[in-house]
Amino acid sequence: MYLCIMTNALYDLYLKHRTVQTDTRKLQPGQIFFALKGPNFNANTFAQQALDAGAAGLVIDEDQGIDDPRIFLVPDALKALQDLAGYHRSQLNIPFLAITGSNGKTTTKELVSAVLSTTYKTSTTVGNLNNHIGVPLTILAIPEGTEIAVIEMGANHQKEIAGYCEYTNPTHGLITNCGKAHLEGFGGVEGVRKGKGELYDHLRAHSGTAFVMWDYDYFHTMSKGIPSVITYGTQDAQFTGDVLTSEPFLQVKMQGGTTIDTIHTSLVGDYNLPNVLVAVTVGAYFKVPDEKIKQAIEAYQPNNSRSQLLEKKGNQFILDAYNANPSSMRLAIENFAKQHHPKKMVCIGGMMELGEDSIIEHEQILQLLQQYNWDQVILVGNDFSKVKHPYTYFDTADQAATALKQQLPSGAMILVKGSRSMKMENIMKAFE
Repeated sequence: MYLCIMTNALYDLYLKHRTVQTDTRKLQPGQIFFALKGPNFNANTFAQQALDAGAAGLVIDEDQGIDDPRIFLVPDALKALQDLAGYHRSQLNIPFLAITGSNGKTTTKELVSAVLSTTYKTSTTVGNLNNHIGVPLTILAIPEGTEIAVIEMGANHQKEIAGYCEYTNPTHGLITNCGKAHLEGFGGVEGVRKGKGELYDHLRAHSGTAFVMWDYDYFHTMSKGIPSVITYGTQDAQFTGDVLTSEPFLQVKMQGGTTIDTIHTSLVGDYNLPNVLVAVTVGAYFKVPDEKIKQAIEAYQPNNSRSQLLEKKGNQFILDAYNANPSSMRLAIENFAKQHHPKKMVCIGGMMELGEDSIIEHEQILQLLQQYNWDQVILVGNDFSKVKHPYTYFDTADQAATALKQQLPSGAMILVKGSRSMKMENIMKAFE
């Protein structure tokens, strides 16, 4: 590994400053800057700017003709970032819990971290820094004295999770589920299972521990051979619980593996049940007292357009617009249909990265919508424009908001759901 030649010098510099940056606009004096490249940018060209801004070190992969002792010239700056993260990880003798899956990764990460933080100094992924840049940045942001690290891993193609595992080396892991997400990149549902299952492959090969949702039959096969498997679910698992009610907030009745009775969450949707159950399971595994587990889950408040219940202008909103795929869209609609409310509206945005299955997946969502009676349905963007339906359609969420502002609903319960690129949260502008 080429970084070994310079690991000592760069790592010593990192230990001195313990902060790295990949954006010159956010660069602070004393940070180590990694000049990354993408389809539309090349940070190597900002080398002098980074030095002038007070960078403690500068990692570039294109010689800029600058003579400065702070510069590390490497074959690949991104690989150097990942290798530095891997080297730092190798110095940390603590549990590393990796979380991946098609739906619910971030909510699960937040709940698990909240539980663990009651008892341990816990470091976790901030926001959605869960990709090939975010994961190494998360590792390098782990502060001294950390006792447990929780790392979220997103992926849209095979071999991606395996790549993260090479430098993250998780000792524990969980896959929330394997649904219809990023079908284009993974090559169908079986490809999703293979790609997400790379986390299980790592745990199997390195004598790790997996927390497995036992209700999902496909995990029975996928998790075979992992030395330590801790199960959770609604039945036949080590930790069990079920939905007590979800109107509007989820309440969970625990049934086995814990002395906890009922958990009253601030999460909207019974599809959050597995997220709560695994937070209980992980907490119990790491010997967090039951009362602290319950308190941490009940204190958690969702944000950033994830399963939020809001009230504006006399209307209730279920805002779940951070992401969407056929699996999560179906769950959100079915959960919304269960809500007892006299006036319900649905505002949903198109789903992305579905490849050749996109049209049929959008058609199936429309078929689901037509099984229920709604006061109004608004569709926004992408392949909803290419299929027949009886509903109101707009190209963008901003257009939908403008139209809604002309005739605001009152006393309604409104579901807002869609892929990140659809910016469905902009619907809320109509009610400001």
